Amino acid sequence: MKPIANPFRNSPRQLGPLEQRVLDGLWSKGNATVRELIEHCCPELAYTTVMTTLDRLFKKGLLTRSEEGRAFRYAPRFSQEELHREAASQALRQLLDTSPPSSLPLSFLVEILGERDAQLLDDLRELVERKRQELGHTDAVERAPRRKETK
Repeated sequence: MKPIANPFRNSPRQLGPLEQRVLDGLWSKGNATVRELIEHCCPELAYTTVMTTLDRLFKKGLLTRSEEGRAFRYAPRFSQEELHREAASQALRQLLDTSPPSSLPLSFLVEILGERDAQLLDDLRELVERKRQELGHTDAVERAPRRKETK
């Protein structure tokens, strides 16, 4: 079994607090140059700090940029929802990849959803049914035989 680690520790898309702040500023503004971003959300930061942070976010593939005179105009490549979905997907994939072949990760997910909100369990059931229909498993779903619980 592989060791469980932070899924974003070595990821090029791991965000530090400053990167998150700058990205939040871009999401709220839509697109901006370094100077516009400083005026909009981080007036206490040095120009070179914001410029370096934007360049790091661009190199991580999170921003697009286009030349505008002697400066670049940056824009988010992904919406907040898309980025959160990717982070959750990466974390779940890593959990499933590092766990023994059992239902432990799934039961853990169900437990967490139940603790948060029972409606999430209903939402999960709907998503599972929709995926089964997409895959053509509407009525007869092939499953491994269930083990009898011992008391």
